[in-house]
Amino acid sequence: MKYGEWLGEWLDANIKPHVKKSTYRKYDYIIEKKISPKLGTFEMEDLSAVILQKFTADISEHYAPNTTNGIIGVVRNSLRRAEKSGIVTRQFSETLELPRVREKKIECFTAAEQRRIEKYILSTRNAKLFGVVLCFYTGLRVGELLALEWTDLDLKRGVLSVKKSCRDRWESGRFRKEIDTPKTETSERVIPLPRQLLPLLKAYRRETGGKGYFVTGKSGEPSIRSYQRSFELLLKKLRIPHRGFHALRHTFATRALECGMDIKTLSEILGHRDPSVTLRRYAHSMLEHKSAMMNRLGKLLR
Repeated sequence: MKYGEWLGEWLDANIKPHVKKSTYRKYDYIIEKKISPKLGTFEMEDLSAVILQKFTADISEHYAPNTTNGIIGVVRNSLRRAEKSGIVTRQFSETLELPRVREKKIECFTAAEQRRIEKYILSTRNAKLFGVVLCFYTGLRVGELLALEWTDLDLKRGVLSVKKSCRDRWESGRFRKEIDTPKTETSERVIPLPRQLLPLLKAYRRETGGKGYFVTGKSGEPSIRSYQRSFELLLKKLRIPHRGFHALRHTFATRALECGMDIKTLSEILGHRDPSVTLRRYAHSMLEHKSAMMNRLGKLLR
């Protein structure tokens, strides 16, 4: 059996029944565009450690480490299943040397920049961009924000429930929002809202009618790309250096640590699987907080 044939069988029998549609489409794309053109014509028993390592090296020259590791992850999983199913007597994916993935530099807005963004949105009563303010104080991902409905907010109790997310899907010549389940199991969570934010949310609800999706625009429900573009234009207008929308989430986490929030609480609010992920990602913020605490302690010195 050729590897390309096995990939098709494995995708339909072992992946499709157990993952989200978006994950299935991602696997299908990786197989069709990245793996099959290079390895699909090989007989299964001919996929040696040398061939697989050469493929890994070729991929790593053209893609970032995270992307490369994602592609090789599909190769590994498919070959492991092939070995367990008796399609091959041995598979060599465990011998592959992968590129090192470095933690991305965390970018966030300064407190002054955050105040300027908030002031502009609130003073201009820009309903579409009010979601930016919400992200500053909840750490929502952009997909979670655009999937948020008014029924997910309980303003009496002061909580926000993250039950779903969304992604962009190309349809009829444009990107459209597609609702999906949250990124991970821990991404489904309840976030307490700062009480200072509640009057603003209640006023926003009155102005917008408080029905349907939380974020809407003149042309309806924005896609992720269109909302990110609106955010880019906002930064340009305010002459604030460009940062991706995800910087809002990083800013929330950084401000939370500066206020003294403990790592476990922050991890749960962000929807991380493990507090160690939060600690590793925001170690720089923790160091600044620790320095401030040590300087406070130092005041005891006479």
